[in-house]
Amino acid sequence: MRQITAKIKPAAGFSHFIHIVLTCLLPAIVFVAVRLNFVQIAVAIILLSKWRMFAVKPRHWAANIRVNAVDIIFGIAVLICMASSGSQMVQLVWAVIYGFWLLVIKPLDSIIGVSAQALISQALGLVALFIAWGDAPIYVLVIGAWIITYNCARHFFAIFEEGMSRYLGGVWAYFSAALVWISCHWLLFYGPVAQPALLLSVLGSGLGGMYFLEKTDRVSVLLRRQIIFIMIAIIIIVLTFSDWSGKL
Repeated sequence: MRQITAKIKPAAGFSHFIHIVLTCLLPAIVFVAVRLNFVQIAVAIILLSKWRMFAVKPRHWAANIRVNAVDIIFGIAVLICMASSGSQMVQLVWAVIYGFWLLVIKPLDSIIGVSAQALISQALGLVALFIAWGDAPIYVLVIGAWIITYNCARHFFAIFEEGMSRYLGGVWAYFSAALVWISCHWLLFYGPVAQPALLLSVLGSGLGGMYFLEKTDRVSVLLRRQIIFIMIAIIIIVLTFSDWSGKL
């Protein structure tokens, strides 16, 4: 497997340089498409960049889509954030962030790297979901949240070879969808960040951190209590200082 990967993504030499250039072209093309107001074309370009998912027998497509889901979620989320900004400089920053993701974060295959991919993609994906479809019917947001959180959870558990990854991913996605359904009756925004996206990012990071520490034998009772306390404190602060008047 490593030999095949090395051929596709060379680690050194001229081929490696060409690979970096081609990788950097994707965020550059997306940036140009957004500047020209061709957002739909940018979406198509991001999806077409994953053509290798279907370069195998059809029975492997579902598995390939699941493996690449986090990368697709992050790419579409960056595009939404980029298109929602009217500033060329901000859009350029988002293009740089996308390039950093493709060159640095996406290739990581360590436990910490894959965990970071899942948590970052989930957080940005949820933020982008409410930026793009904040005014959509609740069921659209619930389905979107379920898709994002389920795929990110499966990506997270995969690196630990969790035997119950499908079940745990489904539980997390169900909880996330339920929280979104409840929150959307009083949908609040803190700048560009919707309240359910913030709450799910805090909870996901805390629970993911405790799972990571448990699996790597680094967890202790005191550390677990500290993480739980921090999560509860953040949630209480968010709920306490939110303006709940006239938001129903």
